[in-house]
Amino acid sequence: MSPYTLSMLLSSLAVGTTTTLSSNHWFLAWIGLEINTLAIIPLMTKMHHPRATESATKYFLTQATASALVLFSTIMNAWMTGEWAIMNMSHNTSTTILTIALAIKLGVAPFHLWLPDVMQGLNMMTCLILSTWQKLAPMALLILTSHQLNTNLLIMMALTSMIVGGWGGLNQTQTRKIMAYSSIAHLGWMFMIVSFAPNLALLNLLVYLILTSSMFMTLMTLNATNMNKLSTSWPKTPMLTALTMVTLMALGGLPPTSGFLPKWLILQEMTKQHLNALSTTMAMLALLSLFFYLRLSYMVSMTSPPHISNSNLTWRKKNNLHAIPLMIILSTMMVPMAPALLTMN
Repeated sequence: MSPYTLSMLLSSLAVGTTTTLSSNHWFLAWIGLEINTLAIIPLMTKMHHPRATESATKYFLTQATASALVLFSTIMNAWMTGEWAIMNMSHNTSTTILTIALAIKLGVAPFHLWLPDVMQGLNMMTCLILSTWQKLAPMALLILTSHQLNTNLLIMMALTSMIVGGWGGLNQTQTRKIMAYSSIAHLGWMFMIVSFAPNLALLNLLVYLILTSSMFMTLMTLNATNMNKLSTSWPKTPMLTALTMVTLMALGGLPPTSGFLPKWLILQEMTKQHLNALSTTMAMLALLSLFFYLRLSYMVSMTSPPHISNSNLTWRKKNNLHAIPLMIILSTMMVPMAPALLTMN
């Protein structure tokens, strides 16, 4: 792809998200979502492979459906209430349709089936964009309208996402599919808390973006698309391979890593809301995700490849991703921020 074309597409991604984040009118927010969708599709088909074309087609169809539902819900709300402002989404049917539309856009269960298949057909960099940047605009709309959404529907979707994200990743060997199910599980935590404490949902999103970026950059450096390639990564980059285990533990939410911080604060808020059974269920469902993170950690740092291998080992190559050290530091050292976050009003 031409550098000019690539820069134009990346700029369009930035413009689309910024338009949605800065808009107060539903029509402008919808335009931003559409720019986002149209800008990433050429990036998906950059590989000129049938799987990439299939992924781009699936992504386009699901995002077009979700965008149509967003527009339909906002038009219905404007018809009933005369309001186009994002913060004034007060019609019950409109808010329900909007919640479903944003869930489809984000890949939240039970509307998650497109996400693992789409990510499996893309290269790692496009997967990184899809898992991080493309979540910003829909999550911003969800947080802005959280005080008017149906809490029971959000809780049901959140629990389903945690179950699907945990169970779905257990039998996967492809790292991109594992990260897709990881994304579904993390989105479940955000959906669960967004109607009770939107600031914690924002914190969870921030930590998720850092951890996912760190993991994808590591996978790009190791050129690991499946678990077998991860097991042969120690001779190439021993230091990065050792730190990968820490990143995986952060994704699983183990203390004292950064991934523990949002889970801790979310469970604390849920118990303050007297939802003890729900918070216990959430903590137990987090163990499902932790299992396949532990399995990946075992493959990365505790197995050694055979000395005589029939597989082709990749040569060491220069690492151009200079943001990896910063991302790994943020993945492990954000817990000291907890007192400042707890004292915020």
